Amino acid sequence: MKAVVGCAAIVFALATASAADAKGCLKGAAVGGVAGHYASHHGILGAVAGCVIGRHEANKRARMQSDQINRPYRDIRDDERRL
Repeated sequence: MKAVVGCAAIVFALATASAADAKGCLKGAAVGGVAGHYASHHGILGAVAGCVIGRHEANKRARMQSDQINRPYRDIRDDERRL
């Protein structure tokens, strides 16, 4: 009975999930999984943490690039116009 409920939950989760942008997550998960495995035999926990951190860094990088495209004549450091 537990197997049927588990399979139904997995099918439901896959059916309702939208396509995710995995930029940064795969690289972070690989690094985090290896580090977690060697540090304390918690590879899965390390992979999850690496995915979260990698995704955060990718979003931060994309946000910085977007700011440079949207404000091409401004200096990001002190927000002054370039001449």
